[in-house]
Amino acid sequence: MLLQRVLFLPLVTQWNRHATQNLIPRFPAVRLTGFRSNSSLPGAKEQTLIAVKPDGVQRRLVGQIIRRFEQKGFKLVGLKMLQVSEELLSQHYCQLTRKPFYPSLVKYMTSGPVVVMVWEGQDVVQSSRLMVGPTNPAAAPAGTVRGDFSLHVSRNVVHASDSLEGAQREIQLWFQGKDLVKWDCWDQTLTCEE
Repeated sequence: MLLQRVLFLPLVTQWNRHATQNLIPRFPAVRLTGFRSNSSLPGAKEQTLIAVKPDGVQRRLVGQIIRRFEQKGFKLVGLKMLQVSEELLSQHYCQLTRKPFYPSLVKYMTSGPVVVMVWEGQDVVQSSRLMVGPTNPAAAPAGTVRGDFSLHVSRNVVHASDSLEGAQREIQLWFQGKDLVKWDCWDQTLTCEE
């Protein structure tokens, strides 16, 4: 045993030092002196609104939905639970107010609390739409939120902004600027290219 320590320990130590010196330059995003701000990442400031609708809240799916967005690598910058007013809904669904199903939509959306969130990340709007799946759960593939959890087109668990412009409008409706938290998420420096 003593012979092994005398012969192999210097070799292992020398190899570890050499391997470490060769590995660190290959990963320039990782800095040993601290974490960088993600503000220089392309698309990192894109934000979207995700809302867990009353059926998702009642079925206790909020945690599972949050988990999917966290696992994807998006950063949560806003979160609140509220009972939605008809006034807010009329602004949020302004393009649907003349549709015949609008009264039942309002009744459904005011039937219980809603959890609204703002997520930030690279291409977060488009990626979120793919993660959520089509409005009709019958057309939503397994693995999407609606494909896995939705029961009917009128009870489709979650809302996701459909465009960057729509996301900006919706975020301003549901959140005040002070409600959104600006913070550096260290893993975004590891998972996004500069």
